[in-house]
This record gives sequence, C-alpha cells and structure tokens, in this order.
Amino acid sequence: MSPWLARRWYDTVFWSSFTYFTFGHSLRVIGRRNMPANGPVLVLANHQSFYDPVLIGLASRRYLAYLARDTLFKNKRFAALIESLDAIPIDNTGLGKDGLQATLDVLQRGKAVLVFPEGERTPHGPILPFKAGISLLIKRMHAPIVPVAIAGAYHAWPRREKLPKLSPLFLPPTDRTIAISIGKPIDSAIFEGMKRQDIMTKLEKAVAVEFEKANRLKRGVRGQGSGVRKEGSGNANE
Repeated sequence: MSPWLARRWYDTVFWSSFTYFTFGHSLRVIGRRNMPANGPVLVLANHQSFYDPVLIGLASRRYLAYLARDTLFKNKRFAALIESLDAIPIDNTGLGKDGLQATLDVLQRGKAVLVFPEGERTPHGPILPFKAGISLLIKRMHAPIVPVAIAGAYHAWPRREKLPKLSPLFLPPTDRTIAISIGKPIDSAIFEGMKRQDIMTKLEKAVAVEFEKANRLKRGVRGQGSGVRKEGSGNANE
C-alpha cells in the first residue's frame, strides 16, 4: 500500500472510530496538547482491551505505529488490517531483540510508536508491572516519552469477553464509559545511567498518575461521586 493510500485508510479508520467511541462509549480525552506534533515519540500506555491502539490513536491525533504480538498475525485478514495501521510484530516474550530493533527503526524515521509495557491486557483492571524489556529500549533511543492511560476500556471489553459492550452517550453512564489522559513528555536523557528497576518505577508511576486522571475524567464520575451505574455484582474484578 502506498504511503498516500495508507494515510487515507488511517484517516478513514480514525473518523469512523471517533464517531463510534464518542457516541458508543462517551469518550473523553485530556492532555492532547502534551503529544508532540512531529518527530520521534515513544508512547507508553496501560493495556486494558483490544480497543486500546485505536483509542490512543484517536487521543493523540498522530499517525501511530504500535507493537502487537506475532500471534495476532496468524489470521491473514486480521493481519492485513493491523499491518495497514502500522502494527509491528513482536514475539510473546515481549520486547525481544527483533522487536527492539524494529521499534528503534521506526523511531529513527521520526514516527510515534505506541508500546504497552505491561506486555498483555490486564486481567482484572489495575495496571500490571511493566516488562523489563522497556528499559532496554529507553537506554538505546533518543526520543521523548509520553505516558498515556486509558480508563473504562477494561469494563467495556474485558479480555474474557469475545465482544465489547457499549455505554451510549445518550443513556446514563456506566463503568463502560471511556476516558484517556495524555501526560507531559519525559526527556529520555534523564534515564541515562539509571538502574533498570529505577527506570521501571519511574515509568510505572508516570502512567499511574495519568490513570488516576483518566478515571476522574470519565463521564458520570467527575462531580457526581457514585453517580456511575455499576454493572454486574459490584465486585472490583468485574
């Protein structure tokens, strides 16, 4: 696919997805101005659902490349879809040698790359510990790091469910409303010489801060206290 056609396809997916998430999940976004408009950027985000790459693309207003497990490329039709949206295959061990080099190559071309440092979708909602491979990438790259967090996508499409459930804009809000918070860029130079665990701790904290902002931003939460209609049994793991 030519670069021009790839961008038009990306734009089509963008605007159709924008409509879907705005009306289907009451999508709200804060911090769009924090995303650099051009140049290489490493975007780090929590991983709640299959929605996440599209959601972060909507929030950032940039053409994003993103890492995806190589198992997702087994289905030829699905592989063609995610490849058309700049997916980069990595193995199940996470950011291994090939995935690391592929990410560096994309950054060197001045693009924004989305990485989910947890390595998998959260099984219960909270952010999982980050995989160690992200520290290797950060030590080798020279690009700002933008922490991003999604809230509500886990309830909208938990990993145990085959299909998502909506929370329409014109109905009372539920846990399935979605919000995204984009944090201020972090200069990757500050990690030079830092120990791996210290790098991981700082990055996890940065995404956690945005996660709290996103939770407060969700429709039905801010200024309404317990006004969000809970689904299921009320168990925190639902």
